[in-house]
Amino acid sequence: MLQAMVAASERVFEFLEEKEEIEDVKQAKSIKDLQGNVTFDHVQFGYSENKIVINDFSANVKDGQKIAIVGPTGAGKTTMVKLLMRFYDVNKGAILIDGINIKDFKREDLRKMFGMVLQDTWLFGGSIKDNIKYSKPDATDAEVIEAAKVAHVHHFIKTIPNSYDMILNEESSNISAGQKQLLTIARVILLDPKILILDEATSSIDTRTEIQIQAAMDNLMKGRTSFIIAHRLSTIKNADLILVMNHGDIVEQGTHEQLLAKNGFYSELYNSQFEEVEE
Repeated sequence: MLQAMVAASERVFEFLEEKEEIEDVKQAKSIKDLQGNVTFDHVQFGYSENKIVINDFSANVKDGQKIAIVGPTGAGKTTMVKLLMRFYDVNKGAILIDGINIKDFKREDLRKMFGMVLQDTWLFGGSIKDNIKYSKPDATDAEVIEAAKVAHVHHFIKTIPNSYDMILNEESSNISAGQKQLLTIARVILLDPKILILDEATSSIDTRTEIQIQAAMDNLMKGRTSFIIAHRLSTIKNADLILVMNHGDIVEQGTHEQLLAKNGFYSELYNSQFEEVEE
């Protein structure tokens, strides 16, 4: 325990010694009335100068489109998300939203445009209602209920003791993994963001719940620009654009049919998943 504590405290102090991130936007652009068109203009990025992970990436994403990012583990899928939300800045090139460079927004404003449903669901000790309202604290009860209905979780909430006032424990172990995921989807629906980032994580969930989650996600994506980090390729056949990543680079891009016809890296990935199923 002492060894673990020493290692952890070293990391904490290292973090505390970092310089504060200074917001240097003098005349920040407003995010009001933005539609959610995203342009990657010859983006180059590396976590360090001698290790570039995205070499030269360009793509035009129109508002309301569904973009899937696929590739093996460590291919750089989440790097794209980190760049979109400005957790890191690009080395060269630019990322634009409705033609405005994301560096021209305040980070706080930029991040308000995004809603995220991640692989790891995060809920806190408190009522179900408070957990859904976390994204919009001033939401009315009617708005919370409407969001829960769209997320296919309202019926479940009405069947449990105390309904929306039921208290979740610190580990949220008094509800199932699928119900946790549906609550986080309701939270994002309540926020009503312009752009969605979905790390579609349904691998540990039973088939019936997975169908519910897929239906909730489909509701969530209606009319919104969506970036989906895809683990199972069968779920992204209807994406408007698929970005295939390998070793940090976009090696192929196109629709499901176009990529299969190319008979390249995506085709290999796709077929290998179905060979495993057949075996």
